Amino acid sequence: MQLHVANHPLIDHKMTILRDERTESPVFRSLVSELVNLLTYEASRDLHVEDVAITTPVTDMVGKHVSRPLPLAVPIIRAGLGMLDGFLQLMPHCEVGFVGMRRNEDTLQPETYAKRLPDDVSDRQCFVLDPMLATGGSLAATVEFLIEGGAKEITAICLVAAPEGVALMQERFPDDNVRIIVAALDEGLNEQGFIVPGLGDAGDRLYGAAE
Repeated sequence: MQLHVANHPLIDHKMTILRDERTESPVFRSLVSELVNLLTYEASRDLHVEDVAITTPVTDMVGKHVSRPLPLAVPIIRAGLGMLDGFLQLMPHCEVGFVGMRRNEDTLQPETYAKRLPDDVSDRQCFVLDPMLATGGSLAATVEFLIEGGAKEITAICLVAAPEGVALMQERFPDDNVRIIVAALDEGLNEQGFIVPGLGDAGDRLYGAAE
């Protein structure tokens, strides 16, 4: 497992506004899209491409197109849905699957309530979208689903990560080709399993509590 913290002044600036408890949902959603744009640029550096012959207004040339089968984006709903638009703005040539996870507040373990993924992802580059890498349970379970489908290249894009979640991913996937791209690596988890300083519950800040 590889971890890449995308250090950049623009990311730091946007993350500070994102973390602020005074930032309202419309601004929060917009900032998430902007941050995912920047992180997707980093995450797609090794995107598979193939040669394609085209004609410009001046001459013939050989350019590049995204290879087929197309990459697969997998947002972990509900909070991961808030990252999807920002990802697709930069990577429109991509297909989308979904994994629905909720955290059991007693055990802090993930529970899967929905899954829609191709049966075979052995030839696809997979990008998992999950704002918060806290305990790591949801992300690890989703990565395992993809590995079971044959995935060999998996990149997770997260906004904030805790060392505990990173450690779990390293333990579960020491030799697998799994990368994690994050905007910030925070101090750790509190007793409730929330990232500190973090940014709160990403799903609630994106969409409201919806109780």
